[in-house]
Amino acid sequence: MGEVLAVSASTTIERRAVRLTALLAAALGLAACGSQTGDDGGTLGGSLVQVARQAIGSAGGGGAGAPAEAPRSAEQMAATALQVNPGPLVLAGLESAGVTQVLALTGENGAMRTYMTPNMEGVILRRGLLIGTRGIGNDLSTAEIGTEGLIRSRSAGSGNRIMRIYGGDGRELPLPMTCTVATGAGQSFSFAGTAWNATQVAETCRIAGAEVQNSYLVTAGGEIPVSRQWAGPGLGYITLQTIRP
Repeated sequence: MGEVLAVSASTTIERRAVRLTALLAAALGLAACGSQTGDDGGTLGGSLVQVARQAIGSAGGGGAGAPAEAPRSAEQMAATALQVNPGPLVLAGLESAGVTQVLALTGENGAMRTYMTPNMEGVILRRGLLIGTRGIGNDLSTAEIGTEGLIRSRSAGSGNRIMRIYGGDGRELPLPMTCTVATGAGQSFSFAGTAWNATQVAETCRIAGAEVQNSYLVTAGGEIPVSRQWAGPGLGYITLQTIRP
């Protein structure tokens, strides 16, 4: 610890830059595999609902040592969750781990909602926008989203983001990003007994030569019932789908 505390500020910044470069290299690989954009940059190359359902359907239901089960569909997972929990629920899929779980509302602070699994892994959302993660590892501490107004109003434009990631030393590493927002087609769909009318919105963000894309379905009221959002270089993309608002 003494050696760590003794290094100069410039040396610390250089070391963080090296770590960040490595993390972003991995993130760029995720973005290249996961991005689905059309010629206008705003369409999602297909239904985001289908992307969410494929991610959810690919996740098994058992843990370590559990009997093998056939993958359950999003509708099956939602139906089970609705029967046992009366509160707001979301499905969250961590693509890098191939795991999807039901998360239940455990706390509210204004527009901020915290959803957790029974083993205390969770996400923090602001009306559907991913603001943070907890208990997963490589967590997103918080996100400052300068494009939030554009996303909710389903408008094209540009803005900045700052993703604050917990580093290996427990400190926050800010990742400043420049982002553009584009809109695509409208889409009507239903899930878990709720009907939605939404518009496809794509947010493309760049940092240090890497590019990631957040994809949303946004209602006229600015709600985001389905999305695929980047949580940082360690976690990659998280797919979110509202079960019960």
